[in-house]
Formats: sequence, C-alpha cells, structure tokens
Amino acid sequence: MKDKILLITGGTGSFGSAVLRRFLHTDHFKEIRIFSRDEKKQDDLRKELNNDKVKFYIGDVRDPLSVENAVKGVDYIFHAAALKQVPSCEFFPMEAVKTNVIGTENVLNAAEKYEVKRVVVLSTDKAAYPINAMGISKAMMEKVAIAKSRNLDDNKTIVCVTRYGNVMASRGSVIPLFVEQIKSGKPITITDPNMTRFMMSLDDAVDLVWYAFEHGKQGDLFVQKSPAATIEVLAKAILELKGAKNKIRIIGTRHGEKLYETLVNKEDMTKAEDLGSYYRIPADNRDLNYEKYFTEGDNEIFNYDEYHSHNTKRLDVEEMKSLLLSINDFSIV
Repeated sequence: MKDKILLITGGTGSFGSAVLRRFLHTDHFKEIRIFSRDEKKQDDLRKELNNDKVKFYIGDVRDPLSVENAVKGVDYIFHAAALKQVPSCEFFPMEAVKTNVIGTENVLNAAEKYEVKRVVVLSTDKAAYPINAMGISKAMMEKVAIAKSRNLDDNKTIVCVTRYGNVMASRGSVIPLFVEQIKSGKPITITDPNMTRFMMSLDDAVDLVWYAFEHGKQGDLFVQKSPAATIEVLAKAILELKGAKNKIRIIGTRHGEKLYETLVNKEDMTKAEDLGSYYRIPADNRDLNYEKYFTEGDNEIFNYDEYHSHNTKRLDVEEMKSLLLSINDFSIV
C-alpha cells in the first residue's frame, strides 16, 4: 500500500485525527487526504503537522462535485463525515438526512465512479433500534451503503460498514463535559444513574475500521465487542481520578436517549459471525424477488438476544478508572 492514497471524510473530527496520527509516520500510504468543511480546523491541523504527506480538501459531502474532486485518484476511503449530536439532529432532522444519508450516497457514487478499491463507512450503536433522528439517519446510511454494495463489482470497489458505541473523550462525548464541570466547581450532571453506555477509545475505533478494511467482504457490517459502564460509575471514576468532591446531580433522561444502547439487534444476531473480538454481520444479498420478502418468514429471529450495553461486560469504578487512564488520546489526570 506504500503507493496508495487514503481519503478520510470528516477528517478534522476526532476519528479522522486519530486515523491520521496512526498512519502519518508509517509507510501504509503515500498520501492521506483530509476532506471537511471546517477550514479553521484544517488550517490548525496543517500548521500542527507540517507534513507534505497530508493534503487538505475543503468541501461538503452534501455537494457531489466537491466530493468527486477529493475522491478522484483515491485508492481507499474512510467515511467518517456525519452529524453526530442527538439534540441538533432532533431539531433539524433534514440536516441529518442531508449529511448522513445523502452525503453517504454522494461519497459512494464517487467511489464507484472512480473505482476506489475499498470504502469503510462509519456508523453508530444508535442505528440499531433507533429512536432519535441521528440514529434513524445513521440506520438509513447503513442501508444506503449495503444497497450500494449489492450492485458493485468486487474486483473494483468493496464497501463495508463499522458500527461502534460511545467513543470516550471524543468530540461531543460526556467525559470532557464532566471534566469541565469538575474544573469549574459545578455539580456533575447525569441523566439516569442506571443508564449504560459502551466504552471504547479512539484507538479501538481505529482498530475496528482497520479490521474491516483488511477483512471486509462486500456489504459486511462489523461490530466491536466492548465493555459498558453505568453513567454513575463513569462519573464516580472521573471524580476519584481528579481527586474531586463535586456533587452528582441527576437531571433525568433527555429527549431521544435510551436506558441502554444496542450494537447488534436480534435480527442481525441471527446471521452474525462471532470473530472473538468482533461480530461480522454479512449483508442481506437477496435480490428483488418479492416472494422472499412477503411470503417466506424466518422462525429463528426471536430465539436470539440482542447485544447491548446492559448485557455486555459491566465495568465497576476501579475498572472504569483503569480504562480511562489507558486512553492515549485524552488526559484525565
């Protein structure tokens, strides 16, 4: 791959920056393209890195022409551009559709046109049994990617999907909020002490995408098994690591939130392949023979449990502290 070009959409975000730092000083790629609409973040990153291997492209996944300009000549794409915040997507759902759904279609169309060898599309646990606009748009994004994969030539372009849970210390996550509340002497605000979330680092997210990149077949969806913790355990772990005595204030579940998040639903578990650290969910590649959709059922679906943050490994306070201290991309102390 030494002579290949990688494009990261949403490349100035938390994930894109982590991928960039992982591969910048290796010989995996001769060029890494960063595509985003944030010129300030691009300029900051350009000055910080000062590396000719990185090329910056201003554009928006909503605009097919700007996408094509960045994709032309590319060998591989990690598609991370997205609207990710639940409240903003709730108030402006069509904006989520434009970026997460139509934007993904634009990237995949460009990838097909210019015969990009591999595309890995990044999704979220909120796409499984979605109840908010962000999750719904990400679920549709997955459907768009898998539908596109059905019609691609495996010898030209492979498209696969990754789905993961809460990425600790990433942009918009709760950990930086808790730390800021501690620094300012405010109470830590938690929604429901029993609410659970998957816990994974940015390095874990990069590992998952890289695994999909290396092993994914057409239309595959990969899920990384991750431990989970209650929000109360997370808050107590951060307080102890900071040596702080801030109070914890319960504010109640916010609109669009679940008590727990699902990474693999029952329907997907019927065909999921357990790979040890990951689940691989092969694409449903049935053709448009409507008999298979309307008259042929599947009696196995309800014999499976979904994989969610209530039934995965549960971390206690000490385990959560150890995990927080292991994060390379965020200093908790």
